[in-house]
Amino acid sequence: MSVRVHIEHRLLSGQREFRLAVDFQTEQRRLALFGPSGAGKTMTLQSIAGLMRPERGHIALNGTTLFDSERDICLPPRERRLAYLFQDYALFPHLTVAQNIGFGLKPGWANPSRRRLPAAARRWVDAFELGHILESYPWEISGGQKQRVALARALALEPRALLLDEPFAALDTALRRKMRQELAALQRQLEIPMILITHDPDDVAELADEVYEIRAGAIIGTVDPAALALRGDPRVQAAA
Repeated sequence: MSVRVHIEHRLLSGQREFRLAVDFQTEQRRLALFGPSGAGKTMTLQSIAGLMRPERGHIALNGTTLFDSERDICLPPRERRLAYLFQDYALFPHLTVAQNIGFGLKPGWANPSRRRLPAAARRWVDAFELGHILESYPWEISGGQKQRVALARALALEPRALLLDEPFAALDTALRRKMRQELAALQRQLEIPMILITHDPDDVAELADEVYEIRAGAIIGTVDPAALALRGDPRVQAAA
């Protein structure tokens, strides 16, 4: 994967001003943006996905220009073919699991059943063992199942890359660990590049090969994933 991001954006809220000025380039297939809440991680990811238009800059993925302010290029999200896994999973509460997974594959795809699921969706239903909950609604399934449904919906679109917005923030500690391991196994299985944003050192230790640390709207440098994990180790903190 080749990613080039150079963007600038100013956000005003009352008397407060936030300036985003992010600049990085990588060839790594597993990339993470690491930093605290309010650092600009989500704004950066949304800019890559096409959900936010920066004021200035350039974004390219694998040689394809997604955004260029000077040339007035801003591809809509659908043309970018990037799957975005939201922090709250953004499942449609009035649709079943099957309908959520198949959403976006075919226009007007209203009432799918198990046997009518397209092959692209059925592959992930089987991979994530979701067959027994296809007729359930999001409010009837667990947090881990919701994440698997959201991942299946994202991957069914056969995206160029998977964008992960704090994917484990809503899970308890035990489930977070399990889902992190499952996603790491998925990374090894697939050729799909992944860009992760998180504030959890354990996420980057498990899921990233290259980590950019972001603070106050700017990249302050790269950090080693293993060294970053030690920051969150209570034994290391106690010895410091």
